[in-house]
Order: sequence, then structure tokens, then C-alpha cells
Amino acid sequence: MIVSLVQAEDWVAEAIADLPAFLRQHIDNLDFQVRPWPTPAEKRAAGVPEHHDLLGLYRGIPLTQRTSGYNLVPPDIIFIFQGPIEAHTDGSPVAIRELIRHTVWHEIAHHFGISDDRLRELGAY
Repeated sequence: MIVSLVQAEDWVAEAIADLPAFLRQHIDNLDFQVRPWPTPAEKRAAGVPEHHDLLGLYRGIPLTQRTSGYNLVPPDIIFIFQGPIEAHTDGSPVAIRELIRHTVWHEIAHHFGISDDRLRELGAY
């Protein structure tokens, strides 16, 4: 890896802290983990073709699908995959930090129930 795991985790925390307060206050029961690479099973589950990369993954129940019966459940998880993120940059810490930020915000959008199609409509890609 180009940057340390600790540095990548710090940039994830920074990306969360930089969200507007009105969004941050609605993040509920959500954990963030930085991992080196996604597993083949994670890529398949996300619908990512074999020779493509997965930068992040939201695993959980989006806020828009939670009902009054949603309680006493383990946290949803956002995985940030450091290896693919680094591979999609020029290798500079600035570029890695920015792509981590973009990926964190993208996955948080899924936590809020926003699909990839809707993100495309909004110009997030």
C-alpha cells in the first residue's frame, strides 16, 4: 500500500467529519472499515464484473427501508478498499485522500437510500 492503514482510516474519519451537520446527524448504526481489497464474493454481490474494481461497499439496510421494527441489530458497514482506490489514482497522497473522500460520500449516499442510478442522475459520477 502507498499510504498506511492508519492514514487511510484518518482520511475516512475526515470525510465523515466534513459532511454537512444536517447529514451527519442522520447517520445511524453505521460502522466504517478500511480493508486492503474486496473479496471475490463481495465483488460478485455488488455486481462488479471480474476485471473491474470495487472501491467501496455499503452492507446494510438503508434508512429509507428501515421500519419501526428496526432495532437491536448489528451496525451496517461501509467498507473502503484501499488497494483499488490507490490503483485508481496517480499514487499521490492528495489523490488517494480525495478518492477516499468521494468513495466514503458515495457509500454514505447508499446508507441514505440513494441508488447508483440516482447518483448518476445527480451528476455524482
